[in-house]
Amino acid sequence: MKSPAQYLAPHVFEARRPRRELQPVVSHADALRAVEQALADAEKYKYLLMRALRRHADETAATTQPNLRETPVLPMYPEGLPLAA
Repeated sequence: MKSPAQYLAPHVFEARRPRRELQPVVSHADALRAVEQALADAEKYKYLLMRALRRHADETAATTQPNLRETPVLPMYPEGLPLAA
């Protein structure tokens, strides 16, 4: 996944403000295009992640079938003991 600077890198140019050094600048339209591209990539990564999670859930559900045999339930205390008051 790209960092935010990688989306803006092709659109940066340098401009000089009066009596100052060159500063990196991005136009508003280029910034909007970079944000739209980042959102589109995020949707793609979200789709791929959800597909992988579904596939993993399907694989684990297929391998972990519940035990269908009933196990006997034994009493915790022997019968015949007086009940606590």
